[in-house]
Amino acid sequence: MPTPILTCAITGGDDTAGRFPAVPVTPRQIAESAIEACRAGAAIAHIHVRDPATGKPSLDPALYREVVERVRDSGSPVILNLTTGAGARFLPDASAPNAAAAGSNLRPPAERCAHILALRPEICTLDMGSLNFGKGALINVPDHIEAIAAVIREAGSKAELEIFDTGHIALARHLIDRGVIEPDPLWQLVLGVPWGAPANSETMMHLRGQLPAGARWAAFGIGRQEFPMLAQAALLGGHVRVGLEDNLYLSQGVQARSNAELVRRAVEILHALDMEPAAPDEARRMIGLTPR
Repeated sequence: MPTPILTCAITGGDDTAGRFPAVPVTPRQIAESAIEACRAGAAIAHIHVRDPATGKPSLDPALYREVVERVRDSGSPVILNLTTGAGARFLPDASAPNAAAAGSNLRPPAERCAHILALRPEICTLDMGSLNFGKGALINVPDHIEAIAAVIREAGSKAELEIFDTGHIALARHLIDRGVIEPDPLWQLVLGVPWGAPANSETMMHLRGQLPAGARWAAFGIGRQEFPMLAQAALLGGHVRVGLEDNLYLSQGVQARSNAELVRRAVEILHALDMEPAAPDEARRMIGLTPR
């Protein structure tokens, strides 16, 4: 059976911290949660940061630096995967559609990836297109994607391409052909975001079928589809992801108490499928990473 790499998405960029006490907020909490998730079986920790005073999402490079340094100083072998997705959210003002309403956080590409160049993580995400997202939209136009991709290459990080719909794969393949994106990235199929690709088996298989031959891919589901999509991705030969960014519940009506708890449930599911998740160093060999 294949050996899946398990990622834990630690805190995310939605406004969940004030309503769900398990969501880590401060750099220390985020770092400790990543370390605990690794001990529970995750090889990769996907990192956003939050304003420690408010719990709101943040792009502050100093907060990313503190998280990274805390994890690296701990001696944990976990692979750090820093986001570049923050700074794309847009809600139009009802009276002035060209203006951004409260809740938007649009930032230029240089601000969205300043922490990547400074900290040179082993992996970082790259959103491959725009989409309706809840009541607003995530805005990722081709020029901005190319600008962030250039910083990822300069930092020497492995790009994880976030795929929310089929057109995103088409654009990614075009940019790979042009040499804008490295020829062997990771592909992450994001299922169940309202209103992106639905979280079901048919959609996962269709998206997988659009990837280049031999592509290294993973998939995950949002909310109640987190664990079903984990099992489906593993059975189809993909890598997997869980975490409080994607889902806040261990089961119906039961809130997760930590990221590690979600990781342990994921490991139980993989064991039931006769699979063992990859350890961090094994995952590095599989992906072709050099520890930092």
